[in-house]
Amino acid sequence: MGVKKISDLFKGTPINLDQLRQKKLAVDAYNIIYQFLASIRGYDGSLLSDVEGTVTSHLSGLLYRNARLLEKGIQLVYVFDGKPSKLKREEIKRRAEVKRKARVELEEALERGDLVRARTVAQRTSVLTKPMVEDGKELLSLMGIPIVLAPHEGESQAAYLVQQKKVWGVASQDYDSLLFGSPVLVRNLTLSGRRRLPRSNRYVTVNVEVFHQHELLKSLELTKEQLVDMSILIGTDFNPDGVKGVGPKTAYKLIKKHENLESVIEAEESIEIDEDFDAIREIFLNPVINNDYTLKFNPIDVDGVIKFLCEERGFSKDRVVSTLEKAKKGQETALKQKSLDAFFG
Repeated sequence: MGVKKISDLFKGTPINLDQLRQKKLAVDAYNIIYQFLASIRGYDGSLLSDVEGTVTSHLSGLLYRNARLLEKGIQLVYVFDGKPSKLKREEIKRRAEVKRKARVELEEALERGDLVRARTVAQRTSVLTKPMVEDGKELLSLMGIPIVLAPHEGESQAAYLVQQKKVWGVASQDYDSLLFGSPVLVRNLTLSGRRRLPRSNRYVTVNVEVFHQHELLKSLELTKEQLVDMSILIGTDFNPDGVKGVGPKTAYKLIKKHENLESVIEAEESIEIDEDFDAIREIFLNPVINNDYTLKFNPIDVDGVIKFLCEERGFSKDRVVSTLEKAKKGQETALKQKSLDAFFG
């Protein structure tokens, strides 16, 4: 996604998970689940599955990562995408082609016995199916995590929840929520920790980062509308190619000089945008959102999780029980502390 390149102009603030204690975060569900499908795989790149072949990689990620966050006293709301915008069709086609080529390369790597390459390439073949989504929703509900369904883009709905002060921030790897108007973005929430670099024995530490929209706009001396125009020049999900030869620094200079897209196109002969940029602006500045939702944070249904994961999906009962016990303690401690803070506040 082109808008990711915004990080070339502005860096987030590293924090640790303890600094998010007692905070509520809206999670971009598809974004996070794709992470689990890409990273939680066997030595040959194959997805984890139960004895019947049902994929469980995403369930493993949802259980253990969410349990860790609940243990830290962090409350989560998972927001699921709705029907994609017509303007996103080209990006969807592009992603499908990337997956197709990756599957071909994966088969070739497996045929020659190159398991290291196979595992690396397999991460690009991830496909999120309807049964996977339904399984994920069931597990989240059993863990007491509220689910919100977006009409279209999950990140626009998540940003709206922050604007309405229902949650503190959006948790996502993408920067779109800032364009959709979220005051706070949290990155690397489920990726933090020590990670090995691909095809290397070197490790790096991935830190949780926080981005504040007002700090971003102040630092770049841009309005929210100008930030959207700059992103359109770079490329977004709705115009993935952006303008040929225009990167984040050039886009920033053009918007600073000419103030908006119309003026950029009028003054710069080399700048052409085939897509309807007014329609793209509208998606970011006035997104369609769902007001009919309920955020109810429930205790973990331990018996329900055990039945679903252990009896139906083949997870280790001892490990699941141990994980849930820690999560419940953190959840209960956070709620008690929150009550005390409200009483003495």
